[in-house]
Amino acid sequence: MSRAGDNKNQRMRIRIAQEAARLMSEHGIRDYYTAKQKAAAQLGMADSRNLPRNEEIESARMEYQRLFKARQQSEHLRYLRQTALQAMQLLTRYNPRLVGPVLTGSAGEYDAITLHLFADTPEEIAFTLMENAIPFRTDEYRMRLNGGERSFPGYRFIRENTDIELIIFPSSGIRQAPTSPVDGKPMRRASSRKVEELLEDTLSDVGEFRE
Repeated sequence: MSRAGDNKNQRMRIRIAQEAARLMSEHGIRDYYTAKQKAAAQLGMADSRNLPRNEEIESARMEYQRLFKARQQSEHLRYLRQTALQAMQLLTRYNPRLVGPVLTGSAGEYDAITLHLFADTPEEIAFTLMENAIPFRTDEYRMRLNGGERSFPGYRFIRENTDIELIIFPSSGIRQAPTSPVDGKPMRRASSRKVEELLEDTLSDVGEFRE
């Protein structure tokens, strides 16, 4: 392929990644494949085989937040992390770990807080939620682990007007994280202490915007 063709394909990938990032930020699309397919269709590139990687979309999403929603993004992210920390403190006996966009910093107004919990049985966590009078519903989450896809039980509830997803792993599951849908590497997980540190950072960022 010629250099001109390479440049054209690269521009196409960038445009699709930027539009997919916008769709995820503005319309609450959470699945990368769905976002890139819709983006390609809207740009008249539905038949393109040169779709961006999930990493490229996530990078474009971070850039979109920085360019168009810098102040409100920082404040919203701090709010989400505060809410996540409250839930983690409630569920501390299950070694909660924060994952996903709220951890990485790309979370928009439609993103849920996702926590990984570790217990011998999912019912233990259900009892804890009931003891604290928290209405919830059961759910199931598909995740890649050890090269294959598996289903994990979970619960979903609302706290401070925000969806919180609890994905339940066996107690030994804390030693191996599932694969990230963004880059295919082990998913980043953060303890309560790490979330507290991130909150200090976002508080400083908000302070800078207010000066």
